[in-house]
Amino acid sequence: MNEILEQSLLYDFYGELLNDHQKEVYEQFVLDDLSLSEIAQEAGISRQGVHDLVKRCQKILEGYEEKLHLVEKFLSIKEKVGEIDNVLDTYEATGQNPEQMTRQIRQISNRIIEEL
Repeated sequence: MNEILEQSLLYDFYGELLNDHQKEVYEQFVLDDLSLSEIAQEAGISRQGVHDLVKRCQKILEGYEEKLHLVEKFLSIKEKVGEIDNVLDTYEATGQNPEQMTRQIRQISNRIIEEL
């Protein structure tokens, strides 16, 4: 997974656990794609201070993910929902046996339930 997407997902899931200053700086860097210098000028701190804060926020968010695995579970479930879509597309395209399609969807949904 590319780094920007990973950082965005971590922020989506755990960003509210950061303090307001951390959230503001991290959002500007990751979501708004501002440079360290631009953020530093706006926040009235050094470029190095912004860099350190962004790195600290990344470690905090990664720490939450290591403990809770919410992003990992989300991506896995999203993949399984894609599998269900593929089963339905195959059924529509080939006229596959409805019982077989139902069985495949139930298997995938059971894997989702186990993951939760």
